[in-house]
Amino acid sequence: MREIVDLNCDMGEGFGHWSYGDAPDEALIEVISSANVAAGFHAGDPNSMNRVAALAKAHGVGLGVHPAYKDLQGFGRRRIDAAADELVNDILYQIGALREFGRRHGVTLQHVKPHGALYMEAARNEELSRHLVETLRQTSPDLILFCMGASKTYEVATRLSHPVVREFYSDRDYGDDGMIVFTRKPAAMDPEALARKCLRACQEGTVETASGKSIEVAFESICVHSDTPGALDILHAIRTALKDNGITIAPARDVLARGN
Repeated sequence: MREIVDLNCDMGEGFGHWSYGDAPDEALIEVISSANVAAGFHAGDPNSMNRVAALAKAHGVGLGVHPAYKDLQGFGRRRIDAAADELVNDILYQIGALREFGRRHGVTLQHVKPHGALYMEAARNEELSRHLVETLRQTSPDLILFCMGASKTYEVATRLSHPVVREFYSDRDYGDDGMIVFTRKPAAMDPEALARKCLRACQEGTVETASGKSIEVAFESICVHSDTPGALDILHAIRTALKDNGITIAPARDVLARGN
């Protein structure tokens, strides 16, 4: 049974006067323990990064960067064919941008979590994952990398002894291979059903796949996407279910430190 878990959500996914998702960051951050902040490539801008960094400081939430393909129009959910070194340079650029806003507010950058299609590409692409992890080892050896457990990213990070957190996706279906079923536009879901799904994963270490099969799943963090309809209600339902069953919610760095 998992006794402590991180609860993460994507933040700052607007641009200028445009907002995305049906709940404001100011409400979401009160419920989570780690924030994945858009850094301008799929969403976000300097003002939103500054705002969310300040919110993370005020609420004691782990600050993470959510780098993506350079794809504002497609919200980073369209694959772009590019060399591994080019993509890692894009990620490094986005890390640096958010790190400075964190420093401005006295917050150390906790983690990096690739977004959308880039996350899925890294999960399948060992060359990209290796180049990313090697670069992090050189530039940010303490920066936690978020990924799926069933991924090349996790394999490479483990092999190279880089700090890594595996995610459980509350609002995405799982395939029989343990990878999530990628979607560009999520549908509305029942918050209580998703809470039961997360509780089962914590207590039993299993999840039901889209085909109805039960598979094992290991993780340290639970993700809720802020653009899933009703994201705030989903987060509240998950948080209540976990806490009512004695499961502690804490930032990813604390979960890793506890080793459970």
